[in-house]
Amino acid sequence: MNMSYPLPTSKEQSRLARKQYGRTGTKAHNNEADVMSSETLMIEGGHKSGDPWDALPLLLPDAQAHAQTGAPLVDYHRDHPASKAFDLLRTRLVQALRQHGWSRIGVAAPTTGCGSTFTAVNLALSLARVPGSRSALIDLDQRKPGIASALGLQGNWPISDFLSGRALMEEHMVRMSDTLALGLNSEKNVNASEQLHDQVTAAVLEDTEEDLSPDVVLYDLPAMLEYDDLAAFLPQLDGVLLVTDGTQTTQKQIEDCERVLDGHAPLLGVVLNRGREAA
Repeated sequence: MNMSYPLPTSKEQSRLARKQYGRTGTKAHNNEADVMSSETLMIEGGHKSGDPWDALPLLLPDAQAHAQTGAPLVDYHRDHPASKAFDLLRTRLVQALRQHGWSRIGVAAPTTGCGSTFTAVNLALSLARVPGSRSALIDLDQRKPGIASALGLQGNWPISDFLSGRALMEEHMVRMSDTLALGLNSEKNVNASEQLHDQVTAAVLEDTEEDLSPDVVLYDLPAMLEYDDLAAFLPQLDGVLLVTDGTQTTQKQIEDCERVLDGHAPLLGVVLNRGREAA
């Protein structure tokens, strides 16, 4: 089946859409009680002016819940071979991005269950350990949101409100540290693909990048061969990391993903999350 995808949305088009639609609607979160449960500590930034990065509330996850999820690896098991592999992936990715002047990376898998969220979270944590850097991790998987739970965080973060302009950046996004910002999601959205096609979404994310000036933005996205969310979002990406599972991903599935990307965004690498055991 031949499929065509939308042409890239220019920055000028994004800004025009932003001006046309504006940030309308009610605020998604009016106070700390609306955003966080008692198990996660939110510290308001308190900055009324200056660097928008510093104005993002600092989110301190429940350490016990964070450790028990099993998903974040690099911060807790630095000597584990997988942790070292994420650090190597980080270094190679940063080198490639600097060489081409890129910053927006999609992380996705051919099918559900390959570990794309696991990879995105650990890569973000590895990036965040570089002093003086700025990385952002945004959960655009509105089919099965997973970043908050992977980090042991509990709260209410409907990212559709943020992407549509109904919630301001400083109301939705948070920081885990001086080097890592998070755009979390807590709700499924059956119209996720349509929202990613929307120029308002492109404008919101364009404004966010201009305000925060991150070195790298990682977007966690749904399975490429099950939904068209990533295809809809390709105009906003500089490249894609494909996460595969050696126990379930086939060569044909990888080739199908390459065809989706062909002519729209480069495949920056194929990450093997689980290897197939030798017979």
